[in-house]
Amino acid sequence: MINFEFYNPARIIFGKDTELQAGAQIAKFGKRVLLHYGGGSVKANGVYDKVVKAIEEEGLFFMELGGVVPNPRLSLVREGIRLCRENNIDFVLAVGGGSVIDSAKAIAAGACYSGDIWDLYMDNSKLGELTKVLPVGVVLTIPAAGSESSTASVITNEEGWFKRAIGTEAIIPKFAILNPETSYTLPPYQTACGASDILAHLMERYFTQVSNVDFTDRLLEANIRTILNNAPLALKYPENYDIRAEIMWAGAVAHNNLLNTGRIGDWGSHDIEHEISGVYDIAHGAGLSIVFPAWMKYVYKQNVDKFIQFAQRVFNVDFSFDNKEQIVFEMIERLEAWYVRMGLPIRLSHANIGSDRLREMADKCTVGRTHVGNFQKLTADDVYEIYKLAL
Repeated sequence: MINFEFYNPARIIFGKDTELQAGAQIAKFGKRVLLHYGGGSVKANGVYDKVVKAIEEEGLFFMELGGVVPNPRLSLVREGIRLCRENNIDFVLAVGGGSVIDSAKAIAAGACYSGDIWDLYMDNSKLGELTKVLPVGVVLTIPAAGSESSTASVITNEEGWFKRAIGTEAIIPKFAILNPETSYTLPPYQTACGASDILAHLMERYFTQVSNVDFTDRLLEANIRTILNNAPLALKYPENYDIRAEIMWAGAVAHNNLLNTGRIGDWGSHDIEHEISGVYDIAHGAGLSIVFPAWMKYVYKQNVDKFIQFAQRVFNVDFSFDNKEQIVFEMIERLEAWYVRMGLPIRLSHANIGSDRLREMADKCTVGRTHVGNFQKLTADDVYEIYKLAL
């Protein structure tokens, strides 16, 4: 286990009707609010009306910026930055899922940054220049990205279709309201993509080359099994509060950095997937269900015993298989079967993606950096081979 610091100031407000507390929570930090959301789902399911009522009851000024799409766009972020500056906004409230939250974080940072916010996403070494950020709050409606209490934000630039991330404690939300009831109306595919995203956050952390991290290994394994068990049940019983609650809380804990402690995660699969969803605009969770099995097949020999442990503890693969490689590939088959059960693609061809842009995506993946990933440091050529395995 390596040295670590853990800090997460996000207040989690979990349970039924908690969105009614949004106004009171905002009032602790600001008086002029940018209400940021996506399409019509938050209005259709009633969350928007409840949040607006809560804001109005506190006597707060607010203005709206909707239109966030999956793989949130830099152009809308820049519009949000303009609105904040011109209207003296002092708080940004995200109502939605990870795309809305990531966009809100980018707006909150950009409103206080003297340069171009995109420069920070392309060059994370500049994050030290970010000395002030507007406070952000969240009303979560889609358990998936874990952005509600994380240090991360991912944005897509339409110019070149680059998808890049930043990570800084400055953008951790001040509070996150999590009511599992708000996820009842999610389409099955969106529920599945969210579960895949949560699972990926856990596996990115699990596959580390740091030894003697059994405590966090077991926390990760428990969280992974929670998603594996409950996500299919959510498809069958979409309005079961207890099932939705397990998934929503697991998603938050998966990405609040508690499970990073003492270890170095990989994150290569996320970087590889970002090129797919950046270019083809598919759901992030669907891209991850394609990339992760291919990544596993390519890197497992770097620490086969870690993969054996994962196979045994998470997927109950036993030693009746003749050799370690058979155990690993049996585990990958079981993971792929779970994705298929959830209705997710496990090959690029399943998402109607061919081989014509693989080299382009592999080269873009390493623009501005020498490699991606930590379990195995992957060059552009390695990424290209993983894309081919994913066909």
